[in-house]
Amino acid sequence: MTLAIREWPSPNQDARGSAPDMIVIHYTGMRTGRAALERLRDPQSRVSAHYVVEEGGEVWRLVAEERRAWHAGESFWRGRSGLNDRSIGIEIVNGGHEFGPPDYPVLQLSVVCDLCLDILSRHRIAARDIVGHSDIAPDRKEDPGERFDWAGLARNGVGLWPEGVPDLGTIGIVRDAAALRDVRAALATIGYRVAPEGALDPALAAVLRAFQRHWRPEAVTGQADAGTLARLLAVARMVDGGG
Repeated sequence: MTLAIREWPSPNQDARGSAPDMIVIHYTGMRTGRAALERLRDPQSRVSAHYVVEEGGEVWRLVAEERRAWHAGESFWRGRSGLNDRSIGIEIVNGGHEFGPPDYPVLQLSVVCDLCLDILSRHRIAARDIVGHSDIAPDRKEDPGERFDWAGLARNGVGLWPEGVPDLGTIGIVRDAAALRDVRAALATIGYRVAPEGALDPALAAVLRAFQRHWRPEAVTGQADAGTLARLLAVARMVDGGG
């Protein structure tokens, strides 16, 4: 698919301090694409993104990739914070959890995949560093949500997905601090910010929900159950293997 990208610059941008080595995917969380575009271009909002993808596949570029867009906010991934400086932000027009959330149209997902591949042709971005807003800010954000097709993107060369891991269900929930040590270690290996010790508390539950939205959308519970542990350990092994 040839991308037809329309230019509509946002004033909400500034200079980067480093080359981009991440892609962060969001949903707009607003009723319409027009409302989202207006907000992302409003100087009063102080938010923006590099790209916006509408439901019908239209792509808008609001900020050039060599410039810093203001999309990630307070954020952390793989020991690094302030991720606006090193990421490319893609906003997908979708009402989000406040309005449903609606499913992502197939055409829209296809265009998002092609846009990511286009970005990857210009920048050295590891598969493990293609993440959702909820991955880098699990205490604040839920997007792009559990209905986003991370598995489909990974099958087309965008991001990571642990193929062939059986769903072991929601039994066998781990709660005590000692047993959760390996859970915390695996989450940290993938890139999340977690304390190395402790029982299941609200902070860890928020990170587990973020992981589940990305890699186990069948059960976004914030619990370390058998199915979540299987996916978690599989993704951690992929990352350790250079993913």
